[in-house]
Amino acid sequence: MYKSLFNKRASLRFTHFSRKGYALFSCLGKEVIVGTLSVATLAHAKAEGLSTRTPLVADTLAHKELKLDEVVVTGSRAPLTALQAAKVVAVISSDDIQRSAATSVNDVLKLVSGVDVRQRGGFGVQTDISINGGTFDQITILLNGVNISNPQTGHNAADFPVSLSDIDRIEVLEGASARVFGASAFSGAINIVTKTEAQSGVRLSADGGSFGTVGGSVALSLASKTVRQQLSGGYSQSDGGTINTYFRKRQGFYQGNFETKAIDLFWQAGLVAKDYGAGTFYGIASDNQYEETRRFVASVGSNIRPLPNNVLTLSPTIYWQRNWDHYQWKRGMTGAAQGENYHRTDVYGGALNTVVNWALGKTALGVDLRKELIYSTAYGETLPAHQWKTIHGSDRMYERRGERTNTSLFLEHNVVLQHFTLSAGLLANHNTWLSGGLHFYPGVDLAWRPNAQWKVFASWNKALRLPTYTDLYISNRAQMGDQNLNPERVNTYKLGARYRTTALQTQVNAFYSNGRDMIDWVFETSASTRYHALNIGKLDNMGASVDLAFMPKELWANSLFTAVRLSYAIFTNNTTPHNLYISRSMLWNICAISSRPR
Repeated sequence: MYKSLFNKRASLRFTHFSRKGYALFSCLGKEVIVGTLSVATLAHAKAEGLSTRTPLVADTLAHKELKLDEVVVTGSRAPLTALQAAKVVAVISSDDIQRSAATSVNDVLKLVSGVDVRQRGGFGVQTDISINGGTFDQITILLNGVNISNPQTGHNAADFPVSLSDIDRIEVLEGASARVFGASAFSGAINIVTKTEAQSGVRLSADGGSFGTVGGSVALSLASKTVRQQLSGGYSQSDGGTINTYFRKRQGFYQGNFETKAIDLFWQAGLVAKDYGAGTFYGIASDNQYEETRRFVASVGSNIRPLPNNVLTLSPTIYWQRNWDHYQWKRGMTGAAQGENYHRTDVYGGALNTVVNWALGKTALGVDLRKELIYSTAYGETLPAHQWKTIHGSDRMYERRGERTNTSLFLEHNVVLQHFTLSAGLLANHNTWLSGGLHFYPGVDLAWRPNAQWKVFASWNKALRLPTYTDLYISNRAQMGDQNLNPERVNTYKLGARYRTTALQTQVNAFYSNGRDMIDWVFETSASTRYHALNIGKLDNMGASVDLAFMPKELWANSLFTAVRLSYAIFTNNTTPHNLYISRSMLWNICAISSRPR
């Protein structure tokens, strides 16, 4: 598998950097402006597209576009539809996914103008995802509302155990969202919602391409009046189009739900395994890096309605995930001295959300208890020898351990009127890694709907981002973490408006985020030899976006094109760092200077 013909290309190495005002590295500590323009024309053939039906028949894609406003989205602690919600949540439907001809979840996320997707390998092997000019460590990833973010590093955030055919929709919430999702929802959140088929059946697919690329998936659905279950799996591999870009990926996912008038039960479990050549993912000094990752996620939850008319809803959830990572600086070279590391993280959690519907609106009270534990050859506190743990498939041992427990208390109230929605809430957060007891992160969201076409919104939210275990503990010849790091903090302000009429939708957004204690990797002086993780100072981030969608199928049933979408986004970034000699990754997401360390 690993020996094939490649597209050979010469390596690009930087040996000198200009000091001119327009040079790339001169952006450090200065204002940076980046504009992005994207155009998409989506053509998708369905049987009804060849008929002479009217544009808004119940099962047409055009009708589904309009019905997205009725979908309950995760923009608040209380269940609100996309139309009611004060926050604007971008929804990518299953039809959007199908029409886009994407090959991975990462490709689909590019449809949202505020989302930056940077893939190191093809087919979404490893992807860094960020929102509104943030970093890949500053977002929360959820699967059916359950947080599956990796506390070790955001590099592996896109290890999804589901395939595109399993997904019903993807919800993207831009901006600080701590009072909804807790710590780590610094610049936004992405929630993947999977399908539950109404009928029993089997789905099969297969694909192939050049450079030994093959793949396939299978899904089995079993449905009855009260119980729905689905089991799916997929496999893909490729020799890669260039040197050391081969990969092998396996995934499996099982979900089910049981529904009655008074209670809903739902459960899920997923596994994804990847082995891949990591090229120059973490540095150009080695082009033969190698990585293996494994992720297992499981959760069980319910909605309990003990009182009539849904006056009270109790939603308890328990969850667990395990992430396993094996990395080699040079494939086949073993041992810590050769740059080989093993990491195993476990996240255990339980949550309870309570929603009360009463005369003055919807009030939500919630609590989430989350324990993050890592065993590693490189990260954490050194263990005594009798506490070392065996690493399966290796003669090495986990010699280090780190843990922290995060407690989040939520309070939110929503007032939903015919033309107006007010959502205000507060997160009280305590982490055993931090001192000072509870830390508070409030937020307010407003939406005004003067008529059926217009929606105007504004918000202010405060959030934090806890350092990853990489930020805290990494120590090698090139980088040094710092256990004294403070969490990143931000105030985000957002304004926007949406206009929707037959065949046309446009949305304008603008935001300003005021960040403090931002974490960066720096040389503190000219004598420094390793990049050091530090809270470097302030980061003011501003941006605006315009999205325009034209759906000709709503006007002409026989139209070839279902949707034509145009989006433009611009971001400006200004930093006020401490006195530093060199920054490795400050503004890396804007300037594309380099990858964060491994």
